[in-house]
Amino acid sequence: MNETMRIGPYELRNRWILAPMAGISEMPFRSLAFRLGAGLCPTELVSAEGLMRASNRTMRYLRFDPVWERPFSVQVFGGKPDVLAEASKVARDHGAQIIDVNMGCPVPKVTKSGAGCALMSEPSRAAEVVSKIAEATGLPVTAKIRAGIDAKSINCVEVGLALQAAGCQAVALHPRTRAQGYNGKADWSLIKALKEALSIPVIGNGDVKSVADAHRMLATTGCDAVMIGRGALGNPWLFRELEGGPPATVAERHAVVMEHYEAHLAFCGDERRAVHQFRKHLGWYARGLVGAAAFRSEAMRIEPAEELRVALDTFFANAEPDRRNQAEPEEEDGVDYRAAYG
Repeated sequence: MNETMRIGPYELRNRWILAPMAGISEMPFRSLAFRLGAGLCPTELVSAEGLMRASNRTMRYLRFDPVWERPFSVQVFGGKPDVLAEASKVARDHGAQIIDVNMGCPVPKVTKSGAGCALMSEPSRAAEVVSKIAEATGLPVTAKIRAGIDAKSINCVEVGLALQAAGCQAVALHPRTRAQGYNGKADWSLIKALKEALSIPVIGNGDVKSVADAHRMLATTGCDAVMIGRGALGNPWLFRELEGGPPATVAERHAVVMEHYEAHLAFCGDERRAVHQFRKHLGWYARGLVGAAAFRSEAMRIEPAEELRVALDTFFANAEPDRRNQAEPEEEDGVDYRAAYG
């Protein structure tokens, strides 16, 4: 079994991919994941319409770390093939080396415009999106899809074949339906079926929270790479562990959290907004440590950036693993992890 995979001219250094997560996969976190071992880290979904308007908010999504983010993959979403093609040219002109098309987001505000998972109901339109982007940009195009719209219309293999015929270079499958959202169990047998049907690389996604999960997905589905969302939240060291490296010590966790926080402050450029946005990471980074619940409660009330720095230093100076708490993430700290990835 090959240890790497190729997307167009780009050979990834390994088969571990950070999932594109809304509000999470910003430049600071992508750069961190790359440095800790990820082979690819696509951006969060970027509006094609926003790229066409060159709005300040949308263009921020195209900022990347030229040292670590190689190749730089930009995920776009939209419902109109021509608009997506032109928007992808904008992304290319700002450094994108791979264009990834979001065909899996189940959120109504995305699907009502014919974007995201709505493309699963029209394989021909999905294929047209891929072919027009490839023709317009000259870049390799990938896509992230779902199982289908609902249990009665599971068509990921049909869509995958249409995308492959249109020139798609790789397909990532999250094997839940739009109707499931982020509930229930991901059906890995669909990843296996897609891999058996396609000749291009297939990336598996869904319910991978550990090294064992990732290797089990590879072994049972035959997929070419594993995309990790929830498992990387608060634990970007998972990518290092997948390459045989050690888990993070408390001291290293402290250092990296502070590094991520400072990078996030600089990226946002607005202290209050940056502090508010970073709070979601605090619950994930503190997970499994003694006093995590009290720390989260305190941190959620802090406004000034310097006070949060002090709170982080104080917490991690006394932190140690909580051996008593073995609950799943959602049960452990009350954070809705499912809302963060897709």
